Amino acid sequence: MNPTLPLTAGSLTAAALDAAAAVARLLPSTAPLTASPAPAGARPGPDDVAVVASFVGSVSADLVIIAEEAVREALLAAADAGAPVALADALRPALEAACAELGAGVLDAASTAPASQAVASDAHLFALAHEGVTHAWFALRVRAEPVPAREAGVPTQRAGLHVLYDVEMTLTAELGRTRLPVRQVLELTPGAVLELDRTAGSPADVMVNGRLIARGEVVVVDEEYGIRITQIVAGSDGLA
Repeated sequence: MNPTLPLTAGSLTAAALDAAAAVARLLPSTAPLTASPAPAGARPGPDDVAVVASFVGSVSADLVIIAEEAVREALLAAADAGAPVALADALRPALEAACAELGAGVLDAASTAPASQAVASDAHLFALAHEGVTHAWFALRVRAEPVPAREAGVPTQRAGLHVLYDVEMTLTAELGRTRLPVRQVLELTPGAVLELDRTAGSPADVMVNGRLIARGEVVVVDEEYGIRITQIVAGSDGLA
């Protein structure tokens, strides 16, 4: 799925299934596995070993893979070849593939835990099976249920940024630019006029930490210059 926009509640189940299918494809196993929602009441054994990792991005989630039996032969083969691999390391590619279906973000280091503690009751649980026999499990729990954009009132990708609201950033207004050789820069004197790459009346660029976020017109407020915002820049050129 690999969404470029924040997931909504309606698309979350489909994204979780895509993530489970990605895990099934990359899980070290002697048999090809397919992912499907776990049947009602079906759960991994409480004493099974789970590999757990947290993903932080447009969708933040906890990911769990329980596949000790499925990867046992692969791990034994690696050990026989003189390259022992920890369970968490062996499942790392599968975890990364699952995260790719959730969008951009950062996957934390994986750790192990008992399955009874790792799989939350509200997690999306999937059985990874071959010919009807479950060989592994995958669980995905979204930490905060996405809010549909039509109900949020603001872009949903900003919903998790409240912890940054008090962080100060440098905002600058740019009227235009020009390029000069060093010789002309050294010859600048008071009264010199520099021709910029903007025509008269063109909007000024509003930048945050060097990134364009808006455009506006120059105004005077109480004998000080200001910028009246006329356009919010969206897409790859801005933050919106």
